[in-house]
Amino acid sequence: MSSFSHPLLSPYRALREPGALRRDFLASLVVFLVALPLCVGVAVASGVPAELGLVTGIVGGLVVGFLPGSTLQVSGPAAGLTVLVFEAVREFGLGMLGAIVLLTGALQIALGLLRCGRWFRAISVSVVQGMLAGIGLVLILGQLYTMAGAEQPLSGIDKIAGLPGLLADTLGSTTSLTAAAIGLGTIGVLVLWPRLPASVRLVPAPLAAVALATAVTAGLRLDVANVTVRGLVDAVQPPGLGDLADLGSLAVLGTVLAFTLIASAESLFSAAAVDRMHDGPRTHYDKELVAQGVGNTVCGVLGALPMTAVIVRSSANVQAGARTPLSRILHGGWLLLFAVLLPAALGIIPLAALAGVLVHAGCKLIPVKEIVPLARAHRGEAVVLATTAIAIVVTNMFEGVIIGLVLAVVKSAWETSHVHVDVRELTGGRLVVTLTGNATFLRLPRILETLEAMPKDRPIELDLTVVRHLDHACRTTLENWALRHNDSGTEAVRMKTRPVAGSAADAEVDSLADSAVAESVRARTRR
Repeated sequence: MSSFSHPLLSPYRALREPGALRRDFLASLVVFLVALPLCVGVAVASGVPAELGLVTGIVGGLVVGFLPGSTLQVSGPAAGLTVLVFEAVREFGLGMLGAIVLLTGALQIALGLLRCGRWFRAISVSVVQGMLAGIGLVLILGQLYTMAGAEQPLSGIDKIAGLPGLLADTLGSTTSLTAAAIGLGTIGVLVLWPRLPASVRLVPAPLAAVALATAVTAGLRLDVANVTVRGLVDAVQPPGLGDLADLGSLAVLGTVLAFTLIASAESLFSAAAVDRMHDGPRTHYDKELVAQGVGNTVCGVLGALPMTAVIVRSSANVQAGARTPLSRILHGGWLLLFAVLLPAALGIIPLAALAGVLVHAGCKLIPVKEIVPLARAHRGEAVVLATTAIAIVVTNMFEGVIIGLVLAVVKSAWETSHVHVDVRELTGGRLVVTLTGNATFLRLPRILETLEAMPKDRPIELDLTVVRHLDHACRTTLENWALRHNDSGTEAVRMKTRPVAGSAADAEVDSLADSAVAESVRARTRR
């Protein structure tokens, strides 16, 4: 039986347990209350109508919730894609967003069917952490401007450079100071909420923080900007034929690849984290990648935000006692009911409060507690993490991730090609140079530094019998050194490799030794 043809109802067997249906129902309400402010906040921060965030959350529940892959993971709009979506909307327009998300979903489906899901787990954890840290930094920098009611600059460098001016403008404006106070108050509630009694913490922190900020704003009639409400039907704008035709642009394809890489990696890393939280069925990564692709395809058709699996909602789902996918399906239903019956409720939410929620979410994306231990234990991994994060802030999401991936590959190649050069002298003056480890072109400078310092008037033997790997560049360089190093009156350099009777490698070494001797003889003859 194909791995994609397991019975769909198998994850629901846990509903036969006493109380399981009640736990899933209550868990769906908790996830809904956590997802609501995040869906709206991510949409606003991405520069799209707030309702589009709800659309993505609804699809994540009512579409992806039914599909196999991960049992308890919850999907929706994620803070991790906010920066990239904002840049895409700014560069290509809101109408193009649906086409980009549609193609992203199609690529994810193809990758899942080709069983590439497991390979996303091979992406360096440091690159992923650096990616999330970079996203967090850009998110924080951008939302600081929104929290003060100011327009945020486009580039990360400009955001950083504009912070002193933002502070001065905020302190000099009553309206900006009021908005900043609401945002800071929201962050304060989010930070203090986990320290409150368990009975109070039954209400999710993001919902409590936004609700309190909204109540204070309305009660005191503060003059701050609120969320703009357009209505669910009006906000949905499917991509047109012109948008689909523009998908062939190189710039658009680069954005699609960035969406695909980041959304897939974040979803599958989230799935691995969620699997560690419960003892139920494990995630099938290829199926989960297909499910995410189907969800993004539907979101693209509706012109909504891209989706990923979101660890905040997923962990809330597990901690609330969910046992089956029913909880995440119901959470999508609650979002749909809210968007249809109470859309006007969004219009009283202050933007500064949502900005505060996202600033707090951005801070949680930065692995502050892990950086120092990582730097002590694995300095190279810490460099990859920091470089990826800084590159995202300085350039953009796609280029930053590519820089991180390239650096991780170079680091891995450098560490893998570790080689040790040992020189010892035998009776009679013969020198033996022994190479151990992996001799690759990355280590040639070190190898040649030792070899070229060897005396040219003494017999030398180059011992390669314990080398685990010798690449072509290193082999060629060593051959050239052996042919040319010793003076004409000295015995030619001999190379010794691991003996394999009748092998091509043995024949090659014999030939090399003969060539070295022949070269030495020819040199003497010429003189």
